[in-house]
Amino acid sequence: MKTKNIPLAVYVDKDTPVHRLRATWKLLFIIVFVITTSLLATTPLRGLLACGIAVAFYFLAAIPPRVALSQLWPPLLIVVPLAAFQWWAKDLDYALTMFLSIFSAILIAFLLTLTSTVDEIMDSVETSLAPLGRFGFPVENVTLAMSLTIRLIPLMFATVGEVLDARKARGAGFSISAFGTPVLIRSIRRARAIGEALQARGFGD
Repeated sequence: MKTKNIPLAVYVDKDTPVHRLRATWKLLFIIVFVITTSLLATTPLRGLLACGIAVAFYFLAAIPPRVALSQLWPPLLIVVPLAAFQWWAKDLDYALTMFLSIFSAILIAFLLTLTSTVDEIMDSVETSLAPLGRFGFPVENVTLAMSLTIRLIPLMFATVGEVLDARKARGAGFSISAFGTPVLIRSIRRARAIGEALQARGFGD
């Protein structure tokens, strides 16, 4: 499976103002952007404006459209049906506002992983949480958990793709049990391997 089709697995190596910005500031901007959008994007036009601002940052970061689309389509499989349900349950304006607000947040969130490496993100998180360590907060454990989560999501998508490709090569039809079982087994094996590796390095003692 090609890496470019795996969410959170792509880092676009460019020299742009967005790339040069510290991941800490990007995280802060994401938080402010999402909160502001949630409070102010109360109409489809405002939601569209929020999406326009997010897209402008993609141009500023020189993210290839093909790469951006490959990262953004998986969340749409959830957001679009949700918006369709809101259209049926309430009205079109509400559904569009909700869809555009959520999609703008997704755009900004994915921009972080497209312009920052996982190590940069984790270093920023650890630095930001460091003051809490004085009060007994497990900064290293939380950072490690977040790092593993971010790294394992792409691997999970890769596993799903490998299983689907294998079934397609054999000409097998789709079956929930036949598809889910190998994915579950591979995920458990990977989790055990990671756990053993962490124990060997002294984590969890």
